[in-house]
Amino acid sequence: MSFSLRKATLQDIPVLERLIAESGRGLSREDYTDEQIEAALRGAWGVDTELIRDGTYYVAEAANELVACGGWSYRKTLFGGDKQAERQSEILDPQRDAARIRAFFVRPDWARKGIAKAILQKCEEEARAHGFQRVELIATLPGHRFYRMYEIHGRQARGVPACQWRKHRIHPNEKRIALE
Repeated sequence: MSFSLRKATLQDIPVLERLIAESGRGLSREDYTDEQIEAALRGAWGVDTELIRDGTYYVAEAANELVACGGWSYRKTLFGGDKQAERQSEILDPQRDAARIRAFFVRPDWARKGIAKAILQKCEEEARAHGFQRVELIATLPGHRFYRMYEIHGRQARGVPACQWRKHRIHPNEKRIALE
């Protein structure tokens, strides 16, 4: 099955919202309760319009449908959509800071077909072209398994609020991408 990547646009938002919900509900059931998933969908998992406006968020299209999304950022926010509190829009210093890998979601019927890998490679290339030597991310438990396959190494899992009253286990991760 073939797919193509392109930059996301603001017009994609309604479809992205559905894709994110479908991905979160369909691919996280082994690791999180329904309550945790729904709480994450109300804040931590959602569309980040700043990424779209910055031109650093990508969608994968197949058969004229969006089947996956993900991006990178040169801003300080590590995770979360527009509804997530404590967002930080400050611009990072590529010589000192790591670029952020952000908001990867794949429709369950398109999982494990190389799409997230292609988006990740695109993000690493773009971050490197902007002078970044490292990338970092906060991964969900299913995401952590994916990122480990691509040499993005995690640190100790920790709980972060998925909403005001519930903790969500995640993994901080980092990878060096500088050209040697």
